[in-house]
Amino acid sequence: MIDLVVYDASQVATPTDDGEMVTIQDGAVAIKDGIVTAIGPTEEVTRDHPPENSANTIDAAGKTVLPGFVDPHTHAVFAGNRADEFTAKLEGADYQDILAEGGGILRTVRATRDASRDQLVGNLLAHLDVMLAHGTTTTEVKSGYGLDVETEVKILEAIDEAADRHPIDVVSTFMGAHAVPEDTDTDEYVDRVIEEQLPIVAKNNLAEFCDVFCEEGVFSVDHSRCVLEAGLEHGLKPKIHADEFERLGGSQLAADIGATSADHLLQSTEADIAALGEADVTPVLLPGTAFSLAAGYADVTDFEAADVPVAIATDFNPNCYSQSMEFTIELACNGMRMTPASAVRSATITAANAIDRTDGTGTLREGSSGDLVVANVPNYQHLPYNFGVQNVQTVVKRGEVVHRD
Repeated sequence: MIDLVVYDASQVATPTDDGEMVTIQDGAVAIKDGIVTAIGPTEEVTRDHPPENSANTIDAAGKTVLPGFVDPHTHAVFAGNRADEFTAKLEGADYQDILAEGGGILRTVRATRDASRDQLVGNLLAHLDVMLAHGTTTTEVKSGYGLDVETEVKILEAIDEAADRHPIDVVSTFMGAHAVPEDTDTDEYVDRVIEEQLPIVAKNNLAEFCDVFCEEGVFSVDHSRCVLEAGLEHGLKPKIHADEFERLGGSQLAADIGATSADHLLQSTEADIAALGEADVTPVLLPGTAFSLAAGYADVTDFEAADVPVAIATDFNPNCYSQSMEFTIELACNGMRMTPASAVRSATITAANAIDRTDGTGTLREGSSGDLVVANVPNYQHLPYNFGVQNVQTVVKRGEVVHRD
């Protein structure tokens, strides 16, 4: 028996591996054993898979069916909040000013160190619920608000437990090199990350990726290379925060080391972008960060000119407090001037590449996982066009309805 038939959709829209956006008017999707077994016009799909013979059905009349969104860059496990810093930014303080006064990441580190593992699990589950309601079915979550062995392990264990308890697929990233702890020398802290944190993370299989914040005043290119190469020795695939405030060479490092992704990239040059493309590193752009900082957006035209597909992500964290990939798609269109088709691709199949998920995650095709969203819009272009509201109505994970408004 078929698990689920979604039928009579105004439009089924899905990106393909070659960068195209396929649309099917009056479309349908059938899912069996959690896998898409048929996709096409309703008449054809329901002829072979009648809804009355399915365990579950969704009448998607007037609505659009899309792959579940993939959020490839979040810092979603932390304690406390920094709402007052939002006000300070509006009054003229910048990110590095706040960090220099003990705020920003270091403030969240103090709160996260004080929190119990159960508190962190509960916080993360609540955030995952919001992500799911806005259509995210796969997400990456980083550590990095511990900056010591005990707390980094506590965070990663909380991610692991929340992943077991939630329908969203959660990909774990170790980011001990997120900031330098107070009253600590950078060289000394890099040694701690490499010699103390990485071995226990790898021994306990707590992360798939290793990330580092390569930025002026945080970790240099040399520091970042040491951390990422050590991560590779422990079997963790590299990712990197690069070229956000200053162009230090993080993009070139990502290319040299064969990183899965390089993220932020506001200061990256044409040569940097070309290097990323040649090395098959997926660029991840974060329009929500620009929005939250009232800063400039990444120039996506340079990536398009170089034929280097970009992913987009929420960058959900205490400084960019949005769990919604719907909103990220809207910002990609209105802030970075991406087309709706490009933004949807960047939030699905290219985002999946940014976390090394090349098994059909982020697309709908025969044989791909049955992860999809049903949005209350007549076609995918309406998703960013009708901004500031929740368009996603129903979310399906491996053929099971896991959220419905």
